[in-house]
Amino acid sequence: MDSPAERKDPKYLAGMALAALGVVFGDIGTSPLYALKECFSKHYGLAPSPDNVLGVLSMIIWTLTMIVSVKYVMFVMRADHKGEGGIMTLVHLALSNEENRSKHKVALVLMGIFGAALLYGDGIITPAISVLSAIEGLMEIPALAPSLLVDAHSQVVLDAHGEAVMHGGILPWIVPITMVILVGLFAVQRFGTGGVAKIFGPVMLLWFSTLALLGIRGILVYDAGVLAAFSPHYAWNFLTGNPAQALPVMGSVFLAATGAEALYADMGHFGLKPIRLGWLAVAMPALMLNYLGQGAMILSGKVADAHTAPFFKLAPDSLWASVPLVALATLATVIASQALITGAYSITMQAIQLGYLPRIRILHTSKDERGQIYIPSVNWFLMVACIGLVLAFKSSSNLAAAYGIAVTLTMLITTFLFYFIARNLWGWGWAKAMLICTPFVILESLFAYANLLKIVDGGWFPLLVGLGVFTLMTTWKRGRTILREKIAAGLLPLGDFVRELKGGASVTRVGGTAVFMAGNPNVTPLALLHNIKHNKVMHKRVIFLSIVTETVPHVEPSRRATITNLGEGCWSIIGHYGFMEEPHVSEVLEVTKSVGFECPVNQCTFFLSRETIVPGAKRSMPLWRSTIFGVMSKNAQSATAFFRLPPNRVVELGMQVEF
Repeated sequence: MDSPAERKDPKYLAGMALAALGVVFGDIGTSPLYALKECFSKHYGLAPSPDNVLGVLSMIIWTLTMIVSVKYVMFVMRADHKGEGGIMTLVHLALSNEENRSKHKVALVLMGIFGAALLYGDGIITPAISVLSAIEGLMEIPALAPSLLVDAHSQVVLDAHGEAVMHGGILPWIVPITMVILVGLFAVQRFGTGGVAKIFGPVMLLWFSTLALLGIRGILVYDAGVLAAFSPHYAWNFLTGNPAQALPVMGSVFLAATGAEALYADMGHFGLKPIRLGWLAVAMPALMLNYLGQGAMILSGKVADAHTAPFFKLAPDSLWASVPLVALATLATVIASQALITGAYSITMQAIQLGYLPRIRILHTSKDERGQIYIPSVNWFLMVACIGLVLAFKSSSNLAAAYGIAVTLTMLITTFLFYFIARNLWGWGWAKAMLICTPFVILESLFAYANLLKIVDGGWFPLLVGLGVFTLMTTWKRGRTILREKIAAGLLPLGDFVRELKGGASVTRVGGTAVFMAGNPNVTPLALLHNIKHNKVMHKRVIFLSIVTETVPHVEPSRRATITNLGEGCWSIIGHYGFMEEPHVSEVLEVTKSVGFECPVNQCTFFLSRETIVPGAKRSMPLWRSTIFGVMSKNAQSATAFFRLPPNRVVELGMQVEF
């Protein structure tokens, strides 16, 4: 952790802001590739007239201003827990008030879990649409993409929206090239991205500089009058003049703000000031300039149809400009995709730590950075889903119909959670809290409505993914709760067990140290009772080890573990970890040094309990949920692998539980 003095140093701040550009702003930074183009898609039938162009641009500018700059940068990013952000941090802060814990706990937790689940849908679509939109830039290179023919011999095939999906030149290769890049991106995840990530910041700085320069060129060369779009009355006139057409277009306007959640979610990695600096000084000006440049070119009539990738037409019409631009755009979209993939890993690990997903295989890709992880099952799921989307939708325009709805719902959830934090944690009055939150709720509700109109065209996909993940999370949490209750009903309180030992209970003691992993530190582990029942022995030193995941991102090292002498050679050790941390048994056992003995993991015998779910006469959950829970239990990673225990020092004792 850097010292306060280092964090105030201008060089440090600039360095962290540069690093943030490579992670935080990748998603929102690549939106100019497709956002404005989709607003004038043939699907909406919106003519590129001056009023419409200025109206759409004004909506984009004020969406970035209100949602990103005001909501997230000014307000939501103030709601941190020891510098950490993210939707699970919001849930923790919202529940830190006693009244919320008693009245709204279930609703707030479910909102947070659903918001986290929706991020998986975003994580699938972002790599697909970003990389595909960049590769489509190859069609703007004259040498690779001859003009479309319009006679009877044309090889053009149109999709449901009237977009060309196949003709001579490079277009038939767009999907295969995109698939190769995506496969390569997911294939290298297992090697880690620590080394490559060092160039992410400089590359994205080059990308945002390019966005700004292209935008300035467009404004100066084509139509400087586009600067009038900064006036919000153009957005208001566009929205109220023809709401039947304007509301659906808002679904594509919102594409300019996708990725805003990353500013808050990644705050713990870079800090509040670097992210604010990166947004206000680099990302936001570059994005606005580029959108204005695209709009100026559309107003000038430079492109016959506004939906034919105005972004790439901002560059000079020559190979020396277009080829490097496509290459840079592809690299920027790969970086944006990397951030979403890493985010999916982090969300999964947090869900496991909080008990909403079963233990699965997590690999560390760095010896120095604990947060750099790789989860094979999540990686290959994302890859298959991304490839499937590219094959099914075939173009970024078609994919845009599926993009946005998950993000808008997550943003709405963030606003509601922020309201509870402002009211009950910060002590804001209801009038002040409503005054701040209501404009965001209205704006995000309009965006949500506009995106819901796209459900039939593909918006169902991220909703289906989100609902599926939400169902898995809630089923696992409920199933484990029921399972613990069933097991605990037949267990002996730990205090009673120790009193029996002190009372002279006849148990043969053997040498060595036994560590019994216990989910509940207050009851005698089932593995110990089975060991005494079947083996008739007990070690001279017995440690009851429990790992507790707190509802905070990180736990201070001084609070990592507590040890209690129970007497009769028995010790209770409780390890405390945040939901963004991974437990290390060897680290927890270090606490034994404070009481005069050591427990190296390679000199202890670890006893674990393993439960097997079997159908019961009386079901604890509906059949479909109990079936899902049984499958998840069967495929969960063993505690031995999850806690990284020496396999040759582990004894597992199992039991069957009717469910």
